[in-house]
Amino acid sequence: MKLGRIRPDHRSKIQLAKYVDLATLPTPPPSVDYALKAAIAIDEVYLNDQLGDCVIAGGYHLVGVWTGNASGSAFIASDEQIKRDYAAIGGYVDGDPSTDQGCNEQDALKYWIEFGYADGSKLAAWAGVDATNVGQVMMATFLFEDLMLGIELPDAWLSDFSMPVWDVAGPANPNNGHCVVVVGYDGQGVQIATWGMIKTITWAALAMYCSPPGGGEMYALLSPEAIGPNSVAPNGFDLAALQADLGAL
Repeated sequence: MKLGRIRPDHRSKIQLAKYVDLATLPTPPPSVDYALKAAIAIDEVYLNDQLGDCVIAGGYHLVGVWTGNASGSAFIASDEQIKRDYAAIGGYVDGDPSTDQGCNEQDALKYWIEFGYADGSKLAAWAGVDATNVGQVMMATFLFEDLMLGIELPDAWLSDFSMPVWDVAGPANPNNGHCVVVVGYDGQGVQIATWGMIKTITWAALAMYCSPPGGGEMYALLSPEAIGPNSVAPNGFDLAALQADLGAL
C-alpha cells in the first residue's frame, strides 16, 4: 500500500472549539457508526495501492459516507476523478512517477471549498479538532459524520496490514505520512477507513499520533453532501444552524 500525506508547513489556527460551544450541545452517544451505509465506497482503495493519493482517497471515502448516510446510495469515485483531483492538488501527472509526491491536507481542504472535487462535491467549512480531547472528538464525529486525520504511522502499524486495532506502538515515523478518515467511534477509540479497510485507532494512540506534538493533525469537515431530503443532517442537526455556528470561518 502507498502513503502520501505531507505534513503542513504551518499549523492552522482554525479550531472547532473557537467557533462552536460544544458545552451547549447534547451529549454525543457512546458510539456511532457511519460506515455501514457507506461500505461499498469504503471498500474502494481509490488507487492508494499504486499512488500516494491518500488525501484524495480519504476525501472520497467521506463523500461515500455522507451520501450513503443521507440517501442510502454511497457515491463511488472513478479512477479518472481521483487522478484529476490528485493532479489539481498534488501536481500529479498521470504516467510520471516523479510527480507522485502526495498532498498537504490543508491544501486539499482549501481547494475543496474553493473549486470542489471532480465529482462536483464542495465543502462548506473545516476546522481543527483536538485529538487529545475525547469528548471533542466524539462530538465532532457525531455532528459532522467525519474527521480527516493526518498521521505519521509508527513502523509497527505497517508490519501487518491485517492488524484490526492500531494502538500506541513506539514513535511516529515522519516518513510514514498518511491520511485516514474517521467513520465512527466507540469506547475503544475511533473507527477509520483506509486502503479499503476499517480499523480502530485507540483513544491513547489518537492522542499521541494525531496531535501536533506527534506530527499529526485532525479536521472536522462540514459538507452539504451529508444533508438528507429534509435539509437536516442525518444525526438530527440542522445544516443552517451548523453553518451559522461556523460562520466565522
